[in-house]
Amino acid sequence: MAELRIQGLGKSFGNGVPVVGGIDLTVHSGEFMVLVGPSGCGKSTTLRMVAGLEDPNEGQIFIDGVDVTDRAPAERGVAMVFQSYALYPHMTVAANMGFGLRMAGLKPDDVEARVHRAARSLQLEPLLQRRPRELSGGQRQRVAIGRAIVREPKVFLFDEPLSNLDASLRTQMRGELAELHQRLGATIVYVTHDQVEAMTLGQRIAIFNAGRIEQVGAPLALYERPANLFVAGFLGSPRMNFLPAALAEGLAGSLPSGTVTVGIRPEQLRWVIAEDTSGLPVRLDRIEHLGDVALLHCQVLGGGEPVIVKSALGPTGLPPLQHTLWLQADRGRVLAFDSAGGLLAR
Repeated sequence: MAELRIQGLGKSFGNGVPVVGGIDLTVHSGEFMVLVGPSGCGKSTTLRMVAGLEDPNEGQIFIDGVDVTDRAPAERGVAMVFQSYALYPHMTVAANMGFGLRMAGLKPDDVEARVHRAARSLQLEPLLQRRPRELSGGQRQRVAIGRAIVREPKVFLFDEPLSNLDASLRTQMRGELAELHQRLGATIVYVTHDQVEAMTLGQRIAIFNAGRIEQVGAPLALYERPANLFVAGFLGSPRMNFLPAALAEGLAGSLPSGTVTVGIRPEQLRWVIAEDTSGLPVRLDRIEHLGDVALLHCQVLGGGEPVIVKSALGPTGLPPLQHTLWLQADRGRVLAFDSAGGLLAR
């Protein structure tokens, strides 16, 4: 386990446009940190710079207090798991997992011992003599993770390792990764564009946008108190509803001075059919059934703004389409944002 500290890290490619713009981030020893954001936001480039696969144009990288910015990848004490499994097809699982150790000159007995320890932790022992073509996608990914574990690194780096798996396997592998972190107590930096992975795996999350970090914090803290409109809109499915302040007075009540936009999550809205002037009047245009809940797609009357309500399927059922509903919410859960998109205190 080791602390990873990134200080003023920046990267530009040939066109001079910064891909990563001078970011600062500390990952504590034994922490599971997730870097999340849309495609092209700089999260994978940041991970590759930590691994030594990309050279930064500015800034420093410290692992366990040692500046490793100019060190070769093999000298940094990190191990990286990629999106593609990159397994040697002609080698067995055991040979794939131990290949890097053999190339580093470890004794065969030491290689075997490390491989078997990692295989036990990943439930791969019955598969050690199989070849990659005989494995499922989830098993191949576990082999790739095992190849990283046997190196006994100070920091594990994961670059979207589950994106090639189907939905059910991704769910299974998320659970296995969380359990693996608990067993190893390892320092992990995990890159994904999937907010579900970020919210379920990360002890803390760093949200990237256009080469910078918008906010860092625990998943629930970011969800409930996003620093700005980008974070508020990025986290959550369906995304947060945003309304102009002038339209939302019936829903939000008194708002802080300077409020331009208000935000409320779909699950925090409730609907009534009987007219209630303290609420927000909307027209129900479409219902999306998701099993135990439904998404009510509405439009604000007189404003045309779209609003989504996440509604549990209670004994009273759902309202008819094209009906007028009045939306209500706990006013303490309604967020206020200023003209620059920053969150205002209420």
